Amino acid sequence: MEIAIKNFRTLHVDYPMVRYPKGFLGYCNGLMAYVRGRLQDWYCPKVHYVVHAPWEGIRKFCKYSESFCENYNEYCTLTQSSFPITVCTRGSKQPPTSCSYNSTLTNQRLYLLCSSKHNAEPIGIIGLY
Repeated sequence: MEIAIKNFRTLHVDYPMVRYPKGFLGYCNGLMAYVRGRLQDWYCPKVHYVVHAPWEGIRKFCKYSESFCENYNEYCTLTQSSFPITVCTRGSKQPPTSCSYNSTLTNQRLYLLCSSKHNAEPIGIIGLY
């Protein structure tokens, strides 16, 4: 579970937001190169969410997770607050190994997976609301 918490913080929280050199052709292309390196995976995820807010502001929503998401076999919660989020979406009609991404900056609430029912930490993002 410690690895899942660390991976969430490393791969889904970017605060303050990093600026990538022009050679990466946009924020998501730079970020997803980093994500794939951290995961040591050749596969390019179709969608990846990145939150641009302090860790403590995100973490507090897993303090008490009353819902259990059976599809994920984990506790989950919907944040009360909206967050600035970049949604990295793999370009359409590209194979899973082609990693060209489009960036969309939005401000929305998060569906979070949490490490347990109480005093938990975020371990994943299911989606946006």
